[in-house]
Amino acid sequence: MRRWTAIAVLASCWVTLLSPTVSLAQQEQPETKRKVINRVVPLYPEMARTMNLRGNVKVEALVATNGTVKSVEIKGGHPLLVQAAENAIRKWKWEPAGHETREPIEVKFDPH
Repeated sequence: MRRWTAIAVLASCWVTLLSPTVSLAQQEQPETKRKVINRVVPLYPEMARTMNLRGNVKVEALVATNGTVKSVEIKGGHPLLVQAAENAIRKWKWEPAGHETREPIEVKFDPH
């Protein structure tokens, strides 16, 4: 009897640990697609142009309720292109919303 009780307790603990949870941060900052009302085109870095470098930079922008960018988190991309993308995105403006949002962005660089 003790063995079955122990197995039942372990199984319920296992189910509790594996069940998906929503963190408080996700509740406070939902990920949505707000409309961009002012998009700034990044300056193509001269060194990247010389190297004929092309590629994409993926970022996630934390957008305040008034539509301004609070922070930019780099998710991937060539190091020569990252700074140009971040500088441009910091100047972007979104439509106002009732809460902060995280906006996924992909910036494409092509020297041609």
